[in-house]
Amino acid sequence: MEEEKKIYIGNLEYSVAESDLARVLEEQGINAKEITVIMDKYSGRSKGFGFAEFETAEDAQKAIDALNGKELNGRALKVSKARKSRPRRDDFGGGSRYGRERRY
Repeated sequence: MEEEKKIYIGNLEYSVAESDLARVLEEQGINAKEITVIMDKYSGRSKGFGFAEFETAEDAQKAIDALNGKELNGRALKVSKARKSRPRRDDFGGGSRYGRERRY
């Protein structure tokens, strides 16, 4: 997804689905190309945020202007341009081969 056409939608109530976000955008006269609510892989529950991608950067900005601060299921949405994700580290930290310094 091109970053300038993608927005972050945060502070979602856990029951909000992609169809709910599509409906809210359509009420504002904006059609998203793709909407994704991020789900926890272990619990299957929403993590409380998602992303939407649009055909143009102008549509993305319209969505930000229309949705930022708008209430959905009793929560004020936090909407901004999506930032490029950083690569994750999977080394779990630690300073020794045991994952922490030994004291003995």
